[in-house]
Amino acid sequence: QVQLVESGGGLVQAGGSLRLSCAASGRAFSRFVMGWFRQAPGKEREIVTSISRSGGTAYYADSVKGRFTISTDNAKNTVYLQMNSLKPEDTAVYYCALRTMGASEYAYWGQGTQVTVSS
Repeated sequence: QVQLVESGGGLVQAGGSLRLSCAASGRAFSRFVMGWFRQAPGKEREIVTSISRSGGTAYYADSVKGRFTISTDNAKNTVYLQMNSLKPEDTAVYYCALRTMGASEYAYWGQGTQVTVSS
């Protein structure tokens, strides 16, 4: 099993920044993809960004391109989401998740961390 624990959420004013962290522990995979998702009240969960363990090109949703950055620290088994120029519409519960290479679904999820952006 894999355990994912997010941290770093909170309340911030529009235009501000937050950095989310997701620490992974448990079973180790050599090839996998880490993703950040979010779910706002009354809306479906959506993918925000993802990156493979080896780094490389990350995927970003159009709504966050140029504002959010995903990064990894493999030595710490941690993935980060740097969020800049935050907008009220970024308010959501943010989840990190892990998908093994070749799998179509993210099998492992964190508990989520709340991000609230005030106008």
